[in-house]
Amino acid sequence: MAGPFGGIKVLQFIQGFNLLIFALFTAFYAYQLFYVVAALWHDRKRTPMPEAKKQHKFAAIISARNERAVISELVRSIKMQNYPAELLDVFVVADNCTDDTAEVAERAGAIVFKRFNRTEVGKGYALDYAFQRIEKEYASAGYEGYFIFDADNLLDRNYVAEMNKVFDSGYRVITSYRNSKNFDSNWISAGSALWFLRESKFLNNSRMILGTNCAVSGTGFLVACDVLRARGGWKYHLLTEDIQFSIDCACEGERVGYCSTAVLYDEQPVTFEQSWNQRLRWSKGFYQVFARYGRKLFGGVIKRRSFSCYDMLMTVAPAMLLTLASVAVNAFLLVSALLSTPVAVSVVRVTLSSILSSFGGFYLTLLFFGAVTVITEWKHINTTAARKVLYTFTFPLFIFTYIPIAIVALFRKIEWKPIAHTISKSIEEFQ
Repeated sequence: MAGPFGGIKVLQFIQGFNLLIFALFTAFYAYQLFYVVAALWHDRKRTPMPEAKKQHKFAAIISARNERAVISELVRSIKMQNYPAELLDVFVVADNCTDDTAEVAERAGAIVFKRFNRTEVGKGYALDYAFQRIEKEYASAGYEGYFIFDADNLLDRNYVAEMNKVFDSGYRVITSYRNSKNFDSNWISAGSALWFLRESKFLNNSRMILGTNCAVSGTGFLVACDVLRARGGWKYHLLTEDIQFSIDCACEGERVGYCSTAVLYDEQPVTFEQSWNQRLRWSKGFYQVFARYGRKLFGGVIKRRSFSCYDMLMTVAPAMLLTLASVAVNAFLLVSALLSTPVAVSVVRVTLSSILSSFGGFYLTLLFFGAVTVITEWKHINTTAARKVLYTFTFPLFIFTYIPIAIVALFRKIEWKPIAHTISKSIEEFQ
C-alpha cells in the first residue's frame, strides 16, 4: 500500500502499542478482580466481629460550612446511637459560615466551634482546628478516638457500636460502609453512590478480608487520638485529604481497617455541574498526592515488599492518562491515515477498531463491577428494582465523564469549594 501510513511497520507498531497498553493495565489492576472473588467467597462463610471487651469513649467531629439544611439530622442520628451517651460527644466546626449552621447544630445538641479563616480554606484545616481545640479545652474528657463525618451524613443506630468492635480489636484507623441518601435522584447521584458502594464492598471489604490496608474515603471514619497526636494534629491539606491520610498510613505502616456493619448514608450531587466540580477537585487532588507520595509508595513496594503500598500506588496513579495516551496515539494515526494519499485503509481500520474496542472494553469492565455491586448490595440500595437495573447500565457512562475531568484537572488551578447539600432526611427513612 502506498503512502507513509500504509506500511506493514505502521500496522505492527499500532498492534504492538495497543497490546502493550492492554498488558500494562492487566498486570497493574488484575488484583482488583481477585478482590471481587475474595469478597464473594468470604460472604459464604462470614462470621460476625467478636463483641468488644470495652466501650471506648469517642468524639464525633463534623466540619460544616453553610449546612443548616442537613446538620440537625446528622447530630440527631448520632445522639440516637445504641451506645452510652456519656461515651459519645458531638463537635461541629461551623467553618466560615454565613448562615445559622452554628445555631442549628447547637440546638440539636452539638458543641459548636465557630471558625473564620479565609486563607486556610478547606475541610482539612477545619478538622485540624477542631482537634487542636478539643485537645486543649477537653483534655480531661478522656477521648480515645475521633469520628469524622460530613454534615450531610446520617448514621445507622448501631454505627458507633459496630465501629467500637473493630476499634477494640486493635485497629487505630477504621473506615465504614458508605451508602447513599439519594441513590434514586438521577443517573448522576446513582453513579457516584454506586462507586462508593463498590469501594466499600469490593475494595475495603476485600482488603480487610485479606489483611491489607483499607483506604479512608472522605467521610465516615474513626481515628485513634494517639495517631493524630503523633502527627501533631490533622496535617493533611491537599485537595483530597482523605486519600493523603490513607497513603501516609500505608507508608508509615499504620493499619487501616474496615467495618462492614457500620452503615453511613450521605448525599451525592444531583447536577452535572456539582458532580463535575467535586470530581475535578478529586482528580486534581489525586495528581497532588501522586506527585508527593508516588516515590515513597514505590519505595515501600520495593524495599518493604508492601502490598498496601502497591495498592495505594495503583489507587492514585494517573491510569486515566495512560488510557488517554492510548486513545490519542490511535486517534492521531487514524487522522493521519485519513489525510494520506491514497487513504491508508488498513491503518484506518485497525486504529478505529482499537479506539472502539477500548471504549467497549472499558464499558463492559465497568458494567461488570457495577452489576456485581448492585446484585450483592441489592437490598441496601434505596430505590425501585427498575432504577437499580437502569442505573447499572448508566454507571459506565458516569465514569466515562471522568475523561474530560482528568484532562482539565491537569491544567487548571483548582481550589476547594463546598458542595451544597439540600436533602434533609431522617435516619428512620432508611431503617
